[in-house]
Amino acid sequence: MSRKTIVKPIPATTHGRYLLEIPERPGPHPLLIGFHGYGENAEVHAGHLRKIPGSSEWLVAAVQALHPFYDRKSGGVVASWMTRVDREFAIRDNVDYVARVVSQIGRDQELCGRLVYAGFSQGVAMAYRAAAYAGHPCHGLVILCGDIPPDLRADPSLRLPPVLVARGRNDDWYTQQKMDSDIEFLASRKVPVETLVFEGGHEWTAEFVQAADSFLHSVASR
Repeated sequence: MSRKTIVKPIPATTHGRYLLEIPERPGPHPLLIGFHGYGENAEVHAGHLRKIPGSSEWLVAAVQALHPFYDRKSGGVVASWMTRVDREFAIRDNVDYVARVVSQIGRDQELCGRLVYAGFSQGVAMAYRAAAYAGHPCHGLVILCGDIPPDLRADPSLRLPPVLVARGRNDDWYTQQKMDSDIEFLASRKVPVETLVFEGGHEWTAEFVQAADSFLHSVASR
């Protein structure tokens, strides 16, 4: 006898985590929230964000993806933002997660009203989605080695803040063709864009860190 198999989604509660670094001087502070790449974690991403010189004047939060797994080489716990399975549900869960992070930081810390999202690789899509849909006014996006997700491209009402878009010249994943497509799309939506192509690959470099520092300074001084 044959059987029919159906797949039914069901909400489930899980817990995320983020690392928050607080400046020594008293607030109010601007807020920088970052999203790591595939197979990384909040600690790794916080280390990258910490390299930006001006970040010492910001509240800096590194958010860890909700889907942890063990790295086979190191045995450490890393994470992924989503897979192709139940992708639409994961998008909504992730956006709500980010909104909760920002709200909690706002309750616990004194903010000056400037918010920037930063994303690397797989975390780029999260940065774009957070700026568009998380419900907190965003004043800038720092984008490294990742492209605009298709669900945002399909949204005719999409609004985004000024963006810094960067890639490594030798990056085989975020190619120049993808970057050009993103820049063209952002221009079509009248989004101010700064661009950087640096010597390197799919990675953080000193040249990018300096560009991110200048971008954050421009956002904070508006």
